[in-house]
Amino acid sequence: MSRISTLEHIKAILRTIYSKEAAHELSASLKILMDAYGENAVIVEKRRKYNDHVVLNEKDAVLITYPDTIYSTGEKPLSTLHRFLKKHVKDAVIGVHILSFLPSSSDGGYAVIDYKEVDPCFGTWGDIREIAQDYRLMVDLVMNHVSSKSAWFKGFLEGDERYRDYFIVSDNKIEMPEVFRPRETPLFTGFNTAMGKKYVWTTFSADQIDLNYKNPAVLLEIIDVFLFYLSQGAEIIRLDAVGYIWKEPHTSCVNLSKTHQIVKLLRRIMEYVAPYTLILTEANFPYKDNISYFGEGHEANMVYQFSLPPLVLDAFARHDTRYIQEETDKTRQDLLFFDFLASHDGIGLSGARGILDSKELSSLVQMAKTHGGLISYERKDGAEVPYELNISYFDALNDPGQANDPLAVKRFIASQAVMLALRGVPGIYIHSLLGSRNYYRGVEETGIKRMINREKIPFDVIDRALSDVRSLRSQVFTEYLHLLYVRKEISSFHPAGTRKALNIDKRLLTIVRQYRDEAVRVVINVSKDIIFLPGYEGDFDLVNYKVFDGRVTPYGVYFLITNTKGS
Repeated sequence: MSRISTLEHIKAILRTIYSKEAAHELSASLKILMDAYGENAVIVEKRRKYNDHVVLNEKDAVLITYPDTIYSTGEKPLSTLHRFLKKHVKDAVIGVHILSFLPSSSDGGYAVIDYKEVDPCFGTWGDIREIAQDYRLMVDLVMNHVSSKSAWFKGFLEGDERYRDYFIVSDNKIEMPEVFRPRETPLFTGFNTAMGKKYVWTTFSADQIDLNYKNPAVLLEIIDVFLFYLSQGAEIIRLDAVGYIWKEPHTSCVNLSKTHQIVKLLRRIMEYVAPYTLILTEANFPYKDNISYFGEGHEANMVYQFSLPPLVLDAFARHDTRYIQEETDKTRQDLLFFDFLASHDGIGLSGARGILDSKELSSLVQMAKTHGGLISYERKDGAEVPYELNISYFDALNDPGQANDPLAVKRFIASQAVMLALRGVPGIYIHSLLGSRNYYRGVEETGIKRMINREKIPFDVIDRALSDVRSLRSQVFTEYLHLLYVRKEISSFHPAGTRKALNIDKRLLTIVRQYRDEAVRVVINVSKDIIFLPGYEGDFDLVNYKVFDGRVTPYGVYFLITNTKGS
């Protein structure tokens, strides 16, 4: 599509969101903004590097981490992170998702005070750009809300005319039970302002003030932030909580049509300014709503595979892969997923509703409790319903009460292999890579359940642990990196390749991945049984680098190809 054609599409999208006059004015402002960022040296260089295309292949994998998950006294955390990546991770992954590194007042970085500043506690934009020179950088665009401590909201409180319509305001506290929210806090929060007592829309917390996208100036501000991140080296933009951004009376206020139009607009702007960029939407809803953000191929480039974390847990709990096999077959081959099993949040259950029945979901909740996890609930139809398991993924699979389980590491690595085998771009949470256990101290100190999987660890502690072959961290890290290195050399794992599930034994996940003329057969045992797999003897196993004898060991992982290497 030509740049002129893209501009016309942008104008047309704006007319679906705003009045003709407002759309005309906004399109003129956008053109100036886009052309200015289009001359940025970082963006120009990346356009040249990628030849104005989105480039993905089997080598793409993304490490997800907070800027200060690993820290060192006397050194800014972003520098420590970069040091850890260069010393230990190296090129096992080519992408890094640095979770919110902006000044923030709550919610683990997601109550943003200033969109264009790096929190000085973490480092500088220079540190971010240095990481972006070595790794493909993913950053968050927190679209739905800002901090109550932000300059925008302070301006509103002080009666600054510029910010009067930046937020959704009422003179009275309103109850809107039809609005869908994953929180039980009041929807409207009262504040004393220069105009008297006002109530503002707060979807997630009293400290996170929702933005009013019915005001074109707000959208222009956020687009400026979007482009600014690209100018700092970002190549993947994660749209945080995007499903909530547009509100209409008498609706659920999630996933509304104008929300989709705004995502489509960002895609067109990206194609005009930085065509190599990927947009990833974070819309933690059931499958149909989640994939709606692909649109007709004109919205997100990728969406999260939210069903995967609970489905993999279920498969290992019941030693039964049939749900994963069925979902693999049902999922459209033209969709690109960001596959993940763990993140800075808990293990969400929404994506598995409609796949797992209530009894199976309850079993996962009970298993998480037994393994020391904490459950978060939401209120639906007057009842409390579990929506998130707060637990490290290692402990979700392995009972901490069985400290000497000889299969614990194999079980965990097998679970991660499922993610690596599926079609998409894998996202690996740093605490999974490090084999972290439940971190209760964080919960006790903050009262926040999600802190159970957000431990911060000194660099020298990690360094020693990874150097000790007897340590759990070293064993998990070594095995995980081995899988990543094997995977990146197999072109069959290209994100554009196909996948087909083979229903051989419910205890085995068996998938054929193919790209062009190359195919690999993935076999993963989700049980502690030894299973004989007839018909595959003599194939060459790229994971263990030897001829496969037909025996699938407990929690064994195999990437099989037709043997041309001899026996």
